Amino acid sequence: MLKTTSLESRYGRIPALKGVDLEVRAGELVALVGGNGAGKTTLLRAISGVQASSGGIFFEQSDISEVAPERRVALGIVQVPEGRQVFGPLAVEDNLRLGAWRRGRRNAKRTLERVYAMFPILAERRAQAAGTLSGGQQQMLAIGRALMAEPRLLLLDEPSMGLAPILVAEIFACVQRLRAADTALLLVEQNARAALAIADRGYVLETGRIVLAGTAAALLADPAVRAAYLGL
Repeated sequence: MLKTTSLESRYGRIPALKGVDLEVRAGELVALVGGNGAGKTTLLRAISGVQASSGGIFFEQSDISEVAPERRVALGIVQVPEGRQVFGPLAVEDNLRLGAWRRGRRNAKRTLERVYAMFPILAERRAQAAGTLSGGQQQMLAIGRALMAEPRLLLLDEPSMGLAPILVAEIFACVQRLRAADTALLLVEQNARAALAIADRGYVLETGRIVLAGTAAALLADPAVRAAYLGL
């Protein structure tokens, strides 16, 4: 579904991505792990089209390297940003409806009900200002807002960041439900153990380069990954 070839990106003169080759197949959950500053968020931003890049980005075999970000959303590539970035003063439901701005009102209503079925707490608090929600509820809202665009490929950037362990488990259970619904997912996570535990395959990114790739089970068992990212 998604393929990057020799993908590079820079912040000024500083290289952030250095020839990244990556694939996500239809219905697959792929984990991207690595330390701070490895380039994980930059990679997602390049795929979304909001970070300048060179190299190839292909979605369903079509080259989208020069396609505008909003057009990528229309194609089905949607990102849940790091730090949630909900619109705090707006109501929960208004935040969700903003996720469907490219779609008709009738279609958006059907999707809204599906999001509420997945996250009942959002239905209960639909009129509440998003900024007053807990961190876990805001993460659910950020995911729900992305789902309003009916993504075919969902890019998740650090969904467990800053959450208590019990909420992390809840968010990862949500990710598994999305995978079961045949949404392809590219999951960026510093919590490598949790990410690889639910993924089909994984990549390890270090200083802008893919240094390891394989099945999630193989990466979990790899001594280098265990020592560097799992604390074992």
